[in-house]
Amino acid sequence: MRDYEAATAFLGEWGRFQRLVFFLLSASTIPNGFNGMSAVFLAGTPEHRCVVPSGANLSAEWLNASIPLELRGGQAVPSRCRRYRLAALTNLSALGLRPGSDVELESLEQEPCRDGWEYSRDVYRSTIVTEVWQEEHPLSDHGRADCLQLPADLLHQLGDVHSALSHSGNGTDLKLRGGLHTGDWQMLLLALTIPGLFCIPLWWIIPESPRWLISQGRYKEAEVIIRKAAKINGVPAPEVLFDTAEMQDWKPQQQQKAILLDLFRTRNIATITIMSLLLWFFTSVGYFGLSLSTPNWHGNAYINCFLSAVIEVPAYVIAWLLLRCLPRRYSLAGIFFLGGGVVLFIQLVPADFNVLSVGLVMLGKFGITAAFSMLYVYNVELYPTLVRNMAVGATSTASRLGSIIAPYFVYLDAYDKYLPYILMGSLTVLIGILTLFLPESYGNSLPESFEQMLKVKCFRNRQQTTGIRNAKESPKVLVTPL
Repeated sequence: MRDYEAATAFLGEWGRFQRLVFFLLSASTIPNGFNGMSAVFLAGTPEHRCVVPSGANLSAEWLNASIPLELRGGQAVPSRCRRYRLAALTNLSALGLRPGSDVELESLEQEPCRDGWEYSRDVYRSTIVTEVWQEEHPLSDHGRADCLQLPADLLHQLGDVHSALSHSGNGTDLKLRGGLHTGDWQMLLLALTIPGLFCIPLWWIIPESPRWLISQGRYKEAEVIIRKAAKINGVPAPEVLFDTAEMQDWKPQQQQKAILLDLFRTRNIATITIMSLLLWFFTSVGYFGLSLSTPNWHGNAYINCFLSAVIEVPAYVIAWLLLRCLPRRYSLAGIFFLGGGVVLFIQLVPADFNVLSVGLVMLGKFGITAAFSMLYVYNVELYPTLVRNMAVGATSTASRLGSIIAPYFVYLDAYDKYLPYILMGSLTVLIGILTLFLPESYGNSLPESFEQMLKVKCFRNRQQTTGIRNAKESPKVLVTPL
């Protein structure tokens, strides 16, 4: 049977049919952008402190001094999870003693937040974290309350909840226009989810891949789609697309079904699969880790998230140019080195240079975003048609696992504010090195079978070395006539 590219060359490379399918697929991804930063706002944790019950018999002075101060970010701020023991404050207030002058506050006994928390509304009006914490206010300590934030982020990953971009209170924010700005975050989530329903008809509009149909032996369906594409492109289709005799010869081979273990059938494809899973996993950790850490950056959280999203536009443009002009391995590795190296450099920036730190994070996000988008193309080019969809699904699953783990990297800033960036930067540089061992697919046709797959660099070098050794051990004698 002829090569697929040769059989469909009459369609052209960028006709009306190809453009239609491309833009329909692109439109289907737009609703995904609504939930890209959802965990930042939906599970955001505003500044908070222990609640002092309104029935507590405290003077105004003791009420203001009921929360101990702690050092955070180089400044003395009210504690988020501790207060002075309320019974002792009530007795001291009843005796007429004054805090600070008559009583040393540092000597007073402290207790956890037994009556819940009160939250600042400067950034968020409400989040799922504030509601859950308020409902669970009998918690005995703040550690258990912190654990409630982790399932909230997990809920985002598993339930595909969407962004609550207009939860800001009285502070400066970026609000959604068109009547979507509401204090009810549940209704806002509903409004952001509805556009995804309009993508359901695309299931019947976007045709199946003819290449995949041929790999499954479904020639008639593939021929119908190809002839329809020729009609849309305005080009005549040949009367015979697939020769009957050739179809019979290929039928046993094409009707074989692929299973997940086929991704590990040979040593070469198993190595490519393991390396691809690691690439997608750690790239997703870096991408979502930087995205979810935007509230920790200096400045307004809404502006930071806006900039974090805007920086992806030039990243996609650069990725497109690199894919068109340069080899895959070196361009992808270079982008990984750029993103990871910049993120590692953040720890060396002085604390006063906040704008520079934000700029470096943006540059790191630029590199990781460009690499993430290039992985989709590169991964497709490495696998044969029979297992290509399965390979993309497996690596995408590894990516989703990375996005679930990413929030835990962000939480490491409780131990050191630079620790998340050190880990994410180191892992990004590591997978950049790993990329250099993958085969180069630039300028090569998509493999149709396992035999046509490109070899991993170390395997290819080993085969060449073995061939040279065998040639030396078994020299051939050339006999020529006189």
